[in-house]
Amino acid sequence: MARLNRSILRFPVISFPQIRKQPVSTATTPSTASKPTGDISSVFPSLSGSASKPLPPRFVDIKKRLIRGHEAQIQASWKRLLRVLQQKRDEIKTKGSDMVPEINFWDLNDVEKRTKFRDALHQTGVAVIRGVVQEKEALGWKELVKRYISSNPTTKGFPSTNPAVYELYWSPSQILARSYPNILRVQKFLMSHWHSAGGPSDTKHLISTSHPLSYADRLRLRQPGDTSFALGPHIDGGSCERWEPSGYGLGGVYNEIFNGNWEKYTPWEMSRRIPVRSDLYNGPGGCSMYRMFQGWVAMSEIRGGHGHLKICPMIKEATAYVLLRPFFSPSKSQDNPRYLDIAYWPLENPVSSSLQGAVPANCQELNTELHPHLGLDDTMIHVPEVRPGDYVAWHCDVIHAVDSIHMGPTDSSVLYIPACPLTEANADYLARQRETFAEGTPAPDFPSGEGEAQHRGRLTAEYVMKNISTKAQRAMGLAAFDTKHRHLFDRERETLKMANRILGFGDA
Repeated sequence: MARLNRSILRFPVISFPQIRKQPVSTATTPSTASKPTGDISSVFPSLSGSASKPLPPRFVDIKKRLIRGHEAQIQASWKRLLRVLQQKRDEIKTKGSDMVPEINFWDLNDVEKRTKFRDALHQTGVAVIRGVVQEKEALGWKELVKRYISSNPTTKGFPSTNPAVYELYWSPSQILARSYPNILRVQKFLMSHWHSAGGPSDTKHLISTSHPLSYADRLRLRQPGDTSFALGPHIDGGSCERWEPSGYGLGGVYNEIFNGNWEKYTPWEMSRRIPVRSDLYNGPGGCSMYRMFQGWVAMSEIRGGHGHLKICPMIKEATAYVLLRPFFSPSKSQDNPRYLDIAYWPLENPVSSSLQGAVPANCQELNTELHPHLGLDDTMIHVPEVRPGDYVAWHCDVIHAVDSIHMGPTDSSVLYIPACPLTEANADYLARQRETFAEGTPAPDFPSGEGEAQHRGRLTAEYVMKNISTKAQRAMGLAAFDTKHRHLFDRERETLKMANRILGFGDA
């Protein structure tokens, strides 16, 4: 771990490059309006206790347009899907956590192990990478976080008393972890499992998975016995946006599903997601950044029942079900023994505005009542037990949850660190995030406020520039990308040039 300057360092003295003023040209340009104040519960009605209002009538028209002219194909695909879901449920009940692929960090260059890992990752959408950070170092990050919080008693979190999730984005531990060489390598490795239909020479869709970006997210220090941070099954990256033409519809991400060919849908095609807007409603905590994987690095031992992560390991089938569910309604009551039978789930008539579990400005929530065929009681499984320094990642569309009760004897602690590719919109976000780093305020996607602006021990830009690698500086938007590297593909080179211009480095 880099040695910390113990003096109180509050305000950066580095002048950042002048970022370009014109808006980005893609439809992904997010709102730059400040987010409302809040905490992690602000995007989860189930945590905040807020009542969900019916969606406006325009969603009736959206639903009709999505399947107009191919209703029969949608009905047939739904029937096929329900049959497959039953098979997947049986498989998950049998295999449990063994379905989650694992690989050791030191085996990332082993072709045979990588291939086995890749195949399982593409099926499940979740993975554990062992030994990314040395245990001693990961535990040191946790102790450093505790001291940072102790030195700054005004730090906010959820719940407000005895927080489990802190509204911290720029603590020394978080910056050091995001800058850690092994974590940057793992992010690159994970993102290599995505592909583009146009291949590496495609300069129409500018994206690089070889240049991970730093995304400032929160951290968790959940204590034994906690019942407040009871996140049920959900999907991040928006909710209503998945059906809206101005959201995920901009790239046609789910076209195959809405056309009645869910089997042809691939969750790992990246170019279609470049123009997506996943935060149309500027929700406090709604993610506008393109995160290929959500992830965290463990700072404690965590096992099932001890405040651990739970996931639904069927990325394609679960996504198809969530998206098609609003078009169907049961003809039997829930207490009928044949309630789930395929024959009793016709197309909805009349069409409603409901998008089961989707609420504007919130995450997509799921439950057994709204999504009965997923069998969430059986299909939400724990990821395997982890130790400090292990990294857990899951595809941005994977359904996930957290143990409702932390029944373990010690804390369940993680630093949230997703894997984000370099795109035009992500570079634009990075430029804005860089300014919040300088100010010590929450990152642009998160609830606004003073944040850590007056926190003791916050690292300055000057300190960071002297103590992290050039790769890490680039990931934070603090240094120009190397556009002259001889091993770059055409698409990567053009992406780096574009990003440098956005970040104010000109044609560096």
